[in-house]
Amino acid sequence: MSKPASPRKVGEKEALSVGTQIRGSAQKLNLVAGLIRGRKVGDAMNILAFSKKAMAVDARKVLASAIANAENNHNLDVDALVVAEASVGKSITMKRFATRGRGKSTRILKPFSRLRIVVREQEEA
Repeated sequence: MSKPASPRKVGEKEALSVGTQIRGSAQKLNLVAGLIRGRKVGDAMNILAFSKKAMAVDARKVLASAIANAENNHNLDVDALVVAEASVGKSITMKRFATRGRGKSTRILKPFSRLRIVVREQEEA
């Protein structure tokens, strides 16, 4: 007796990957995610590989995971994959304190973000 399989969170011919603890603000990560939305995965990987933004490194790892999930778990054709969705959200925020002059202290916020990438197999038109 095992539990029943959970339903798929995405449609047929789609694969999903989620990065839950990406260090940096959601605003900065959304700038990187905007670069790859709607593009073919080969082009998106090249854009992220040569981007000067530091968040592109983590976004590239999540995209590579989504491509691997599509190929290995759902038997999709890698050459026909397109980034269907790249959504960003907030995760935890670590609170730290820094000492300042005259015995005061300041709060430092260290935010984390979530990145959800869905790739879809597109029919050749």
